[in-house]
Amino acid sequence: MTGIIATISLLVFIALMVAIGIFARRRANTVDSFLLGGRNIGPWLSAFSYGTAYFSAVVFVGYAGMHGWNIGLASVWIGVGNALLGCYLAWKVLAKRSRRMTHNLDAKTMPGFFAARYRSSGMKLYAACVIFIFLVPYAASVYKGLGMLFCSVFPGTPAWLWMLFVAVLTGVYLTLGGYIASTMSDFIQGLIMIFGVVIMVVAFIIRPEVGGAFSVVDSLRKVDPQFVNPTGGASFKFLLFNILLTSLGTWGLPQMVHKFYAINDEGNIRKATIVSTFFCALIGCGAYFVGSLSRLFLTATPAGTPDIAGSYDAVMPTLLMKVFSGSVGANIILSIILLLLLSASMSTLASVVLTSSSAIAVDMMGTIRPNCSEKKQMILMRSLCVVFVALSFAFACANISFIVNLMSFSWGIVAGSFIGPYIWGLYSRKISKPGAWCGLLSGVLVVGGAIIVLTLTQDFSAAKSAAPILGVAAMGTSLVVTPLVSWLTGKHKPDETTLRRAFLYIGKNAEMK
Repeated sequence: MTGIIATISLLVFIALMVAIGIFARRRANTVDSFLLGGRNIGPWLSAFSYGTAYFSAVVFVGYAGMHGWNIGLASVWIGVGNALLGCYLAWKVLAKRSRRMTHNLDAKTMPGFFAARYRSSGMKLYAACVIFIFLVPYAASVYKGLGMLFCSVFPGTPAWLWMLFVAVLTGVYLTLGGYIASTMSDFIQGLIMIFGVVIMVVAFIIRPEVGGAFSVVDSLRKVDPQFVNPTGGASFKFLLFNILLTSLGTWGLPQMVHKFYAINDEGNIRKATIVSTFFCALIGCGAYFVGSLSRLFLTATPAGTPDIAGSYDAVMPTLLMKVFSGSVGANIILSIILLLLLSASMSTLASVVLTSSSAIAVDMMGTIRPNCSEKKQMILMRSLCVVFVALSFAFACANISFIVNLMSFSWGIVAGSFIGPYIWGLYSRKISKPGAWCGLLSGVLVVGGAIIVLTLTQDFSAAKSAAPILGVAAMGTSLVVTPLVSWLTGKHKPDETTLRRAFLYIGKNAEMK
């Protein structure tokens, strides 16, 4: 019964996504419309596009499962941090300036912004390579997270089959309709996610293992008082670094910042900020809250890990099958939650794929072959969407089980590379090309170098456990070395003509000094 209801739900969902792709194809016939929707995306679509790109199956299956099990209720602070720092503050600090400056510089992508802002085609090529190379494992982690859940709902089917299904469906509607199809589907997927999370949280609270909303704390305290410690207790440091990585990391991720370029009017930014923050708070806190209840449903091994096949990555799928299997009503709810996780994953994949394909088709090829026609760029971009989906699918099929660490490494490298040059480039006229280059190199050098050192001196497990710390260190390094090297290389003054163009209509008093 579970499989039949889930299959019917999936077929309806597939038909809807393909229909959106076909409808949007007519409006995605230029590079600007394919990448940015003609910079004419309204506040609701922009808000939902940002929120759905933020959360994927990795958050539910990987982060919420692992951190909810190990930390308890305090893991909900990650969801709070995502909403306040990763969403609200990001919109307040970055949205208006990103939209205005990318308009001024005619930049469609983050590598394009770096090239125009710092007058460096090499910087554009380097940024494009970082995006395409290191977003592949990011996308792969999304596939793996979703594959774990599908295998639980449809036992006996291989995970690679479900990952292939997600890859094909995402590739089809995105290749057809580009950013317009992505935002339209994000809105529908966002509504599914909201409905699914509310149902999921309520269903878990009323279970006898929990005992109702007012018994959550007492129930967890009986297992271990550590799990109701508001600061995470012994896990405080680990919790803090995860909040910083998953919240501030979005400030340097091109697929997230890209949403600010496309909003149609600055007056709509305030509305989009409120909607997006509410969405992120509901989804993020809901996911981690359910993950924190895992101790009430699952037993632990002597080592403290969950006593189930698949360990941490199987916590959430096992919980869902325990709670939502049996009756027809429960199976229907499970199907809705399955669509919730599918929606979360596909929206994230669509953003990553579009960002990665444009890095090559627009940024790299636009530099190597500046006279390439728009028609050829469109063909190349659609082809590269397929190529990136195929590469990330192949990577996901490899025997790599640590999906949380996989995502942390990717976030750390990409966000650590871009966050400094991007934020300082928006706010300060004094950032030089050498300073921006040093900021760009931070992500790869800090995270990559630390992984090599820890693996050689200890083992790869040490590097995996340090993934959040490495990501935060890379971002901090990028934010510090960018202005520092710019100050030390004062003779390399930024081009005044470029600065006047970049900061047109941007108040001087708001700039970083």
